[in-house]
Amino acid sequence: MTLPVSAILLDCIAAAAVLIYLPFLVVGYARAQVGYDTAAPRAMFEKLPAYAQRATWAHQNSFETFMVFAAAALMAYVTNQDSSVAAIAAIAFVVARLLYSVFYILNVPIARSLMFGIGSLSSGTLIVLSLLSANSSLGNG
Repeated sequence: MTLPVSAILLDCIAAAAVLIYLPFLVVGYARAQVGYDTAAPRAMFEKLPAYAQRATWAHQNSFETFMVFAAAALMAYVTNQDSSVAAIAAIAFVVARLLYSVFYILNVPIARSLMFGIGSLSSGTLIVLSLLSANSSLGNG
């Protein structure tokens, strides 16, 4: 049994939302190690080890990219994208964003940048597919 593309799009939005917080688990672990300061949690950033600082940046970047992806996936959803290209693009975004955070935390900049590019290309693909579909349906109406 295969999922319809509409379900894949929605599942990928949900997965991408969860992935925003994955790097923050690493930050939480590091904060516990250095002694969490509830009075000034942001002030302790400089005290964090380098991997936790990178995890913070990965967490912040995940918010930024999620907005574009969620819009792109919802555009694909409302334009009834049912192509395997749309499904692959949505899944590729989720996988790329997972690996992006891993590579960022592990300090592998080339791989991190590649994953950022794949994620951006995936969102762009969904946007283009949606616009093509919407514009072709306008011409046929």
